[in-house]
Amino acid sequence: MSVRVLVADDQEIVRTGLVMILDAQPGIEVVGEAADGRRAVELARRLRPDVCLFDIRMPGLDGIAATRALAGPDVADPLAVVVITTFDLDEYVYAALRAGARGFLLKNAGAQLLSQAVHAAAGGDALIAPSITARLLDTFARTGPAEPPARPVEALTGREEEILLTVARGRTNGEIADEFHISLSTVKSHIASLMAKLGARNRVEIAMWAYETNRVRS
Repeated sequence: MSVRVLVADDQEIVRTGLVMILDAQPGIEVVGEAADGRRAVELARRLRPDVCLFDIRMPGLDGIAATRALAGPDVADPLAVVVITTFDLDEYVYAALRAGARGFLLKNAGAQLLSQAVHAAAGGDALIAPSITARLLDTFARTGPAEPPARPVEALTGREEEILLTVARGRTNGEIADEFHISLSTVKSHIASLMAKLGARNRVEIAMWAYETNRVRS
């Protein structure tokens, strides 16, 4: 089964390029595209794609608002949204992640990274590219969260603290398993425990919590 993707970007050249790249990847099918956030939300609700790939700056309804409408905390059946942005220009990625985005990429990301992000989001995971994790998350974390970071409902174990840091640095489950010489199922169990204790919905929110609580420094 191919991963069904909806692409939204107001720049036609960029949008066309993203569609061409994604359609050329094995196991990915672009099922819709939109030039603004409002149309993107309408299509997403009708088509129910596996992954929505949204630019942040769009007319009518920006990518942050569109993400919140489809993946926000109050959405009963959220869709997977990956934000794609230009780091040097956009100052809204932190807000987009707060709105429920499952991952983020820069617009100069290659086809391989784009494909990985889409497949990760479709699988219920989240891709935090190691090359931009510190530069991006730390920058927005320094602006300060809208409210104090949530306290864990239960203290993290020593191993969970270690796993937390690897997630925040963009490690995949496989890389974490290799680093700590544990099985993939054990890694998944630790991450599930972290999500439960932190009230996080995905790896991005786990990583953000690590930065907000100063566990990770650039």
